Amino acid sequence: MRWLTLYARSRQIPASLAAVVISAVAVALARDGGGGPGDPRLPVLVLATGAMAVSIGLSGQDLALDRTAAIRWVPRRAAHVLLCGAVVGTVLLTVQAMGEDMATTAFVVRDSAGLMGLVALGAVLSGGQYAWTLPFAWLSFSFFAPPPTSAPMQVASWMLLPPGTAAGTLTALVLAVAGTAAYAVAGPRR
Repeated sequence: MRWLTLYARSRQIPASLAAVVISAVAVALARDGGGGPGDPRLPVLVLATGAMAVSIGLSGQDLALDRTAAIRWVPRRAAHVLLCGAVVGTVLLTVQAMGEDMATTAFVVRDSAGLMGLVALGAVLSGGQYAWTLPFAWLSFSFFAPPPTSAPMQVASWMLLPPGTAAGTLTALVLAVAGTAAYAVAGPRR
């Protein structure tokens, strides 16, 4: 159990979890009914903020120290990404259970999985300290993109599509699988 505590502290999990909870609660409190119950922008913003907050924990403090671990890194990295995605989604679902609904469970699961895949890809490409840039850029584009009438625009704005949309679900699934696999095998860029 001690190794788990040390791992959590080395990956800055307590601070990341605090940032995830604070951002979700702040958005829930700030919501004044604007946007309506079907508006996906606020829940996507909460999920993206949570994914970006946990992204800092995708790289360790010391490469040489990481290489001395007794447990192989591939399953540990994959578990880290999957667990972070589950925590980010659970925090939003818990906060919205105490107030008004912002998104369905299917929407939260799809977007948190896809966003964690993006964060993992960002860690592989840019390192843990810059892993947040890829989901931030995609989210920014999604907010200002034209309406998703074509298939490429549906893929580009997958975060904002309704949960039953095939393009949104497939894009999130591909990002989640590719990002988790790439991060598990390659690790963060140094």
